[in-house]
Amino acid sequence: MNVSSVDILIVGAGAAGLTLAIDLARRGLAFRLIEKSPTPFHGSRGKGLQPRTLEVFDDLGIVDRIHALGGPYPAPRVWRDDGGYVDTPMAADAFATPAEPYGVPWMAPQFITERVMRDRLAELGQRPQFGCELVALQQDAQGVTATLASAAGQETVRARYLVGADGGRSFVRQALGVGFPGKTMDIRGLVADVTLDGLDRDAWHRFNDSSMQRQIGFCPLAGTDLFQIQAPVPMEGDTDLSPEGLNAMVAERTGRDDIRVGAVAWASVFRMNARLADRYRVDRVFLIGDAAHTHPPTGGQGLNTSVQDAYNLGWKLAAVLAGAPDALDSYEEERRPVAESVLGLSSRLLDAAKRGDSRRGREVRQLDLGYAASSLALEDSPRSHDLRAGNRAPDAPIHRASGTPARLFDLFRGSHWTLLGNAVDRDAIPAHPQLRVHVFGPRGDVADTQGYVREGYGLEPGSWVLVRPDGYVAGFVTAEHREVLMAYLQRMGITPEASAHG
Repeated sequence: MNVSSVDILIVGAGAAGLTLAIDLARRGLAFRLIEKSPTPFHGSRGKGLQPRTLEVFDDLGIVDRIHALGGPYPAPRVWRDDGGYVDTPMAADAFATPAEPYGVPWMAPQFITERVMRDRLAELGQRPQFGCELVALQQDAQGVTATLASAAGQETVRARYLVGADGGRSFVRQALGVGFPGKTMDIRGLVADVTLDGLDRDAWHRFNDSSMQRQIGFCPLAGTDLFQIQAPVPMEGDTDLSPEGLNAMVAERTGRDDIRVGAVAWASVFRMNARLADRYRVDRVFLIGDAAHTHPPTGGQGLNTSVQDAYNLGWKLAAVLAGAPDALDSYEEERRPVAESVLGLSSRLLDAAKRGDSRRGREVRQLDLGYAASSLALEDSPRSHDLRAGNRAPDAPIHRASGTPARLFDLFRGSHWTLLGNAVDRDAIPAHPQLRVHVFGPRGDVADTQGYVREGYGLEPGSWVLVRPDGYVAGFVTAEHREVLMAYLQRMGITPEASAHG
């Protein structure tokens, strides 16, 4: 049997696998993306994109398409038994700022999001292979041997690393023998994408919010002519997902006969789970997305956390392939605590939803998640400013030396590291293809014309801030500690090419 080889084999072409594939493709790495299902997922399940995920999509070159094809969340409308209703205003603090340009969660049904991601991947010269299943894996000190099965038969692939992005029932996780503790909750839910008459599309309609037996919601799906129906259903027995069955449920729970389901585009009944893998890495095999954590759908955290797992892992795989052997050690250290925290948040929001409380605060937007405790966080001296190593790097409006307006995110966009200095010697840092250096102050190439960089970063004259490829602050270093910065960069595989300072 012929054995093909790649640097990285990604198992699962959902949002997590596609994010990783796009990141690896733009880096020019040799990978393969396979998906057991014969066709792409066509449901709306993960429809909410949080602001931090929109920032990731900005970096990957797809945020404008997502904005064009989706839409803002409609305000919740809670209907009373007497036929009246109350509209709940959206969170007052959800708006864009210079530091947070995507301040508002955005709705895009999962099938649209994943289609945009596949299109972006195709632009980078790669495509998922559908109908291709991982059926066995073995690993040794040099790599992973994977057995794949498709309509063409079995084949063997040799990969330096394998990433399991294959969902809550992950074959990869089970093959590794990694535990998946947690709980299956005593809630069974229905979700269905349907055509619907009788309700306006300007609100997210909710009925019987305080009753887990009679709750039902109708959310207009941005970018489509569909509504998503959400409802708890009995723990036992079959649920009729036909238009007739859904219409009977709608009439019973709303008390109205004018709300009528037409066609059913997709429907599913599921048990809610809250589970977290014991490990995210076993030697050369990694878990991302639902293979590593599954969440109740409350708060719209699952897909977003999955995307950010992949975004965290991509640059580290590239770094280790470039000769930084320790780069991957921080993946589990950084991402597993995030998932643990998000699981707690999703569960708390579920408990609130049972009481009829559907309010969401800043915590769901994932802008405040970070890696302050990470082994990759570098600070050479105490700081009085709130921004610390491991925090998300804020955006800010700036101007280039030519006078052209720009944003810090423009400087960050791409697969490189970014080093920002304030009134420093640009030539003190040797050139490297994976490091972009920008200097504020006299003879700098960028200008903080409105003071937002100073406000967001507190970068003192004579200091540097290093931003990771995934948009988090790696660390702050003063000019006199240049050797600390250089040692850190070398540890991350960024070896100086030349230096005017020896």
